Amino acid sequence: MALEITDSNFDEVVLKSDKPVLVDFWAEWCGPCRMVGPVVEELAKDYDGKVVVGKVNVDHNAEISTKYGIRNIPALLFFKNGEIVDKQIGAVPKSVLASKLEAQLA
Repeated sequence: MALEITDSNFDEVVLKSDKPVLVDFWAEWCGPCRMVGPVVEELAKDYDGKVVVGKVNVDHNAEISTKYGIRNIPALLFFKNGEIVDKQIGAVPKSVLASKLEAQLA
């Protein structure tokens, strides 16, 4: 299951992770976010133990959303060693996100 990432735990969960991290910035009112949500949950199961997968609700965590310039959602950021290494804006098929994760594991 994807972790709930907040302003207060972002540094610990994402920036200090020794594994690649996928962060899904989303909101309850966002239609495309509701399409991506189940895919993110599937990826969390598929990559359990290899990748950290989490979700940031932009309505409840404005500080971190602003820090990373999130203007359009869903926004999926890929972190490795505390740095953004890739991103995907908008709803895409699971295969696109999986291939981006595979690239971080290579």
